[in-house]
Amino acid sequence: MDSIIFVLVAVVAVILGFVLDGGSVTHLLHGSPAIIVFGGTIGAVCTSFPFADIKKIGSVVKVVFSKPKTDLPALIAYFKQIAFKTRKEGLLSIEEMISEEGVDPFIKKGLQMVVDGIEPQTVKDTLELSVELIEERHKVGADIFQAAGGFAPTLGIIGTVCSLVVVLGNLSSDTSQLGESISSAFLATLYGISSANLICLPIASKLKRLNAMEIQEKSLVIEAILCIQEGINPNTLDEKLKGFLDKKQLQQYENMSGGEGE
Repeated sequence: MDSIIFVLVAVVAVILGFVLDGGSVTHLLHGSPAIIVFGGTIGAVCTSFPFADIKKIGSVVKVVFSKPKTDLPALIAYFKQIAFKTRKEGLLSIEEMISEEGVDPFIKKGLQMVVDGIEPQTVKDTLELSVELIEERHKVGADIFQAAGGFAPTLGIIGTVCSLVVVLGNLSSDTSQLGESISSAFLATLYGISSANLICLPIASKLKRLNAMEIQEKSLVIEAILCIQEGINPNTLDEKLKGFLDKKQLQQYENMSGGEGE
């Protein structure tokens, strides 16, 4: 939700600056530059990627404007609880826990392999392969918006050149509308640069950051599962996994642990 607000802030800031400079919002609205820039950008992006990837844009945008679900402190507390249980009752004792509704499929997959007695190296290789595939899928969404951010300014220049060609071609017949025609021509450049830098590139950056956060979470999960399989002391596991936390998350985790201790 915060992403929507900041996109609107960026767009409104540009429009407000234009109005304060003496312009009118209606001066920013023109059909032909919009068709060239937005239509051309969509066409170029669709040419660059398989249609199967393009169809996923809706779900990708939904991810950008949704609150991230990553909660590393809660995840560490969950694995510490599992570590205590396996130390006391053995690995088979967690079968009921991992079959509960709401358990993350990636966590369930890893723990089930441990319960089934799969070799640690095989567990690690399988989970790391899953992470690589997840990362590759996420990369496609970011690449699409990155490409759009590259195409839009170029299409803006093309739109401006097209409009200027028309303006210069009409110089001999009517010069009374010359200023208005030239200002309209530069709208294409404005559309291209603005859509790239206020929407497309920020979305691409956000997707890359969300991907990095999820990969960090998956790395924590893999480390925790391998430690549990090894039978590591729960307190040692706790200290090891806390290395994944930043200062704020660490404080949050310490507060959670303190509450549990009481």
